[in-house]
Amino acid sequence: MQREVAECLATVTRRPQSLPPAKALIVPHAGYAYSGPIAASAYAALRPRRSCIRRIVLVGPSHRVAFRGLALSSADAFLTPLGAIDVARDAADLVRGLPQVCDLDRAHSLEHSLEVQLPFLQSVLEQFDIVPLLVGDATPEEVGGVLEALWGGPETVFVISSDLSHYQDYSTAQRFDRATTRAIEALDVAPIDGEHACGCRPICGLLAVARAHGLHVTTLDVRNSGDTAGDHRRVVGYGAYAFA
Repeated sequence: MQREVAECLATVTRRPQSLPPAKALIVPHAGYAYSGPIAASAYAALRPRRSCIRRIVLVGPSHRVAFRGLALSSADAFLTPLGAIDVARDAADLVRGLPQVCDLDRAHSLEHSLEVQLPFLQSVLEQFDIVPLLVGDATPEEVGGVLEALWGGPETVFVISSDLSHYQDYSTAQRFDRATTRAIEALDVAPIDGEHACGCRPICGLLAVARAHGLHVTTLDVRNSGDTAGDHRRVVGYGAYAFA
């Protein structure tokens, strides 16, 4: 796995020093053969600040378990082949009291949207902990309220895990993903729904908070599985975006 992640990072051509320090990223979460190169373009942007980033608030959609609000995990750490990452219990406790937040281990137990991000983070950062949050049926305001509570300073970065369009033909996917990219760049939540991104609720929550904080978006990479895996008949879209 470490080699696979390193190979994805080696494909990034944009110099991360040319980007302003990112407060948040939107990153895809498919298998590395499919979305790894697109995800790498976002994670490479964190490298210049590897020693000062200490907390990652990791927010993704729940694919398998339906629930209301946002779900924390009771785990003390998440384990990958690259080692264990501590869960920030102080931060988890801070948002656990919010009415839209619950503990729901069964939502986390088979969920991939957060876990696939961890080896990338372990490869580009030094010491950090995580706040793992899955989003079920939640409004942008509910998601945004949790992000605001965890906003912190330059030591804290938000990673929103989401793929874009699903199972369209290649040209249709490109059209959908261009529209989603325009909406993300404009911090416009209105056009983004489940047809445009599986993580539409986490994305919309971030966009609402990013607008309030005056953040600007840089699109780092937008491609689909037809570009990385070759089949153009039925593809999944991927985008990487940095907010600063």
